Amino acid sequence: NDLSKKKTGQERTGKKMAKTGVFGYELLLDLYGCKPGVCDDLTLCYNFLDEIVGFLGMEKQAPPSIFKSDDVRLPDKAGLSGWVPLIESSIVIHTLSPKDFITVDIYCCREFDQKKAEEFCRRFFAPKNVETQFVERGMKYYDPAFSQTAKELAHK
Repeated sequence: NDLSKKKTGQERTGKKMAKTGVFGYELLLDLYGCKPGVCDDLTLCYNFLDEIVGFLGMEKQAPPSIFKSDDVRLPDKAGLSGWVPLIESSIVIHTLSPKDFITVDIYCCREFDQKKAEEFCRRFFAPKNVETQFVERGMKYYDPAFSQTAKELAHK
């Protein structure tokens, strides 16, 4: 099993189909210079979390949760934090009102359209600039040498 080559989907091994590749995919978006007021808009940010799930073809495990930071006690951290749990993982948003800055983390255990996700964020928050990073998670998850369960290890 050559881990240096990217493998996706399934690969035939004997009589069974064994899944290969990575466990999950994470898109990190940093949105700079967002439209004034969006970082404090609870309804808008809740709707963002609620709507992006279906837009990307994912499935909610529960409704979004969103919270306002204590802008009196921590004025430099004024803004919102929220997340929506997915069957496939989660989507998280953090806003910082003093700089009209928003971070979005989309983590999913199956592939999704990164450009579509970025375009959705741009439409909701109208940032002047966007930085993105993409991470493949669990690179060894499907490798039998690294994926033993605690139960399997206890029997050794």
